[in-house]
Amino acid sequence: MRVDVTDGLDVGMAWHFGDPLGEQRAMEAGSAAVGLTNREVFTLTGDQRLSWLHTLTSQALDQLRPGQAADALLLSPNGHVEHGFTVVDDGQTAWCWTEPGARQALLGFLESMKFWTPVELAARDDVHLWWLGSRVADPDGSVVASPSKVAGGREVLLAGDAGPDAAPAGQWAHEALRIAAGVPRVGIDTDARTLPNEIGLFGTALDKGCYRGQETVARVHNLGRPPRRLVRLLFDGDLPTPGAAIINDDRAVGTLSSGAQHHELGPIGLALVKRSVPVDATLDVGGIAASQEVLVDPEVGEHFRPRL
Repeated sequence: MRVDVTDGLDVGMAWHFGDPLGEQRAMEAGSAAVGLTNREVFTLTGDQRLSWLHTLTSQALDQLRPGQAADALLLSPNGHVEHGFTVVDDGQTAWCWTEPGARQALLGFLESMKFWTPVELAARDDVHLWWLGSRVADPDGSVVASPSKVAGGREVLLAGDAGPDAAPAGQWAHEALRIAAGVPRVGIDTDARTLPNEIGLFGTALDKGCYRGQETVARVHNLGRPPRRLVRLLFDGDLPTPGAAIINDDRAVGTLSSGAQHHELGPIGLALVKRSVPVDATLDVGGIAASQEVLVDPEVGEHFRPRL
């Protein structure tokens, strides 16, 4: 019995196939497959594809080896996250995917930055992204594969519309295990004010050269502390609706961005909260009590401050 997602970024995708908690266990056992086919794929070709991307993004991509994957961000001049994508290079082509609805603007920006660089960008609707468990063989038509941060599986691009021969799992299972792993989705767990420092420097290499927004990232890391921090929330009872206000001592300190029922942890979520919120504070999220699990050190940068 397939039940589809009815709203949000993943609308129309399979939410579950009748046993969402069992599907999570199957993912952890490595025997399931999750269609992430709403992720939007594009490619870059040309000998300078990785060195060019390296100069633009927050990630060190110039030494990316064939088959190796990396998450990358494009930042505003002030260091705020504007775009995010994953890239896997096969030695000739850089295969990339981003969140639903994000590709057009991302490719538009990249095209505007080509100038005379001999690289070619192309939207690719003939391949689709899947999460496959460790015990699921790559099916015929697989293009590239990379390790996933979720449940020890891997992310595989498949040509055509046919899926793998494996037990299906839905977005509920993938979201629950993603949240449990503390992996943010750009555009869901980030907003227009998000700094890479606030999400644990996800997709960001501190030891690379200049790129747009790099000065802010380095300054916050070395001299200051990010105004917010990504946190995993454990709810006491029901699961609040994403978008619910997070309250501490009668003050709004954030908004719930992701949530799902986990097969072991119960209702869990991700949110950006003000850095000043005590890590041991019990928060109110839509009227439901929530404890915190620290994902980003609220004192990051403090050890760089000179002692007076």
